[in-house]
Amino acid sequence: MGVETISPPTRRRDSLSFRLLAFVIGVIMFVELILLIPSSVTFRDNWIDNRLQAARIAALALRAAPNQTVSDELARDLLLNAEVKSVATVGADTRQLLISSETTLGGNMIDIHRTGEHWFTRLHHTCHMLFFPRDNITMKVSSADDMATQAANSTNDKQTGTEKVILEVLIPEKPLKAELIGFIQRILGLSLLISITAGSFVYLVLNFMVVRPMRLVTASILRFRNDPGSIRKNPKSSTRKDEIGRAQNALADMERVVSDAFRQREHLAQLGEAVAKINHDLRNSLGAAQLVSDGLANSEDPRVKRAAPRLERALERAINLAQNTLQYGKAAPPEPNVQQAQLWDTVEEAANEALAHYPKIKFINNIETDAQSQFDPDHLHRIVANLMRNAAQATEASKPGQGEISVAWNGKQIILEDNGPGLPEKALNSVFTPFSGSARKGGTGLGLAIAHELSQNMGGDLQL
Repeated sequence: MGVETISPPTRRRDSLSFRLLAFVIGVIMFVELILLIPSSVTFRDNWIDNRLQAARIAALALRAAPNQTVSDELARDLLLNAEVKSVATVGADTRQLLISSETTLGGNMIDIHRTGEHWFTRLHHTCHMLFFPRDNITMKVSSADDMATQAANSTNDKQTGTEKVILEVLIPEKPLKAELIGFIQRILGLSLLISITAGSFVYLVLNFMVVRPMRLVTASILRFRNDPGSIRKNPKSSTRKDEIGRAQNALADMERVVSDAFRQREHLAQLGEAVAKINHDLRNSLGAAQLVSDGLANSEDPRVKRAAPRLERALERAINLAQNTLQYGKAAPPEPNVQQAQLWDTVEEAANEALAHYPKIKFINNIETDAQSQFDPDHLHRIVANLMRNAAQATEASKPGQGEISVAWNGKQIILEDNGPGLPEKALNSVFTPFSGSARKGGTGLGLAIAHELSQNMGGDLQL
């Protein structure tokens, strides 16, 4: 009695489709996080450069004013538009404060030299600003002011040489940090949206191309595991040429093979049941025939005396065959009684029995009369009789009255040949498989299978 094991339904988070979707989202987010580092540094640079550019515009406005002075209200407007706290120019020996806020800037001061600033320095400042909270930090940003440098050099005497003017701006760090955090949040949100959209699209495509076919394959495998006998007789093959299609076709082929195997097993079971029912009566009938044979052995008729031993051996083989029929196919078949025996006599007797109903078949025994070998006479008799009977049936059907069978011995092998049509192509691969190798209409396909097994039991082989 079999116990059917049913696998629990797959949880969604354990399914291939869910893992695929999570993997695509994770990969896209990981790539976005890597790209977020240089993007944050670029955002920081642009933010500072925009303030520097606004500070330069404010400085130009101051230089254009009379006596380079403006009202307090205009100064506040300039600083507010530039989003800085003070603007100054620094020369070789002088520092000129152009405009400044009345608000006192406290906290620590960090120097940022935008002219020639290294990328790793910018990265360090960005990461330190994000991950190490600092309050009341003022950035003193300095950058070369080309317009101020040209104006200063134009007023100097040529004897004094050139002077480089630096624009120095004080900017609070807090607004930069707030805007940078907002930028990162927007990027992460957009990245998450992109990853979910791309992941969903990839999921839909791969779900149709991979996941759904794999579910069908998995369902077929589980059905086979739970009940191998319920395999479909004609499983549908796939037209796909990729790995999934090959897997589906391989599974379909396996289902067909298993289905055939189960049908053969059922056929064998039915055959065994039928043989078991007739075996008892057959042995009794053969026993009665053996008693009659023993009585014929006492006859004085010369013809009866010559035929009686052959009849007695035939009845003994029939009784043994009936007794051992049910043992066919078991793991431990009857052990052969291998002995030194005459080949010519065994083959001749098997040929007479096999060709008794085919008198028109010409038989040529090319084995030398004194040739001997190690074999079981009963097993070899059955092998040769089966082979000759098959050959006689084929040659008589294809060449009536012209059939010819010959047997030879080369010291190692018994070679049997006939002039029949041979076996069809479809029967060659399963010629020794029970119920599969018969090429004759109405044949059981057991003769060659039995001959093959008997040959191997004697330590030999049967080859086509």
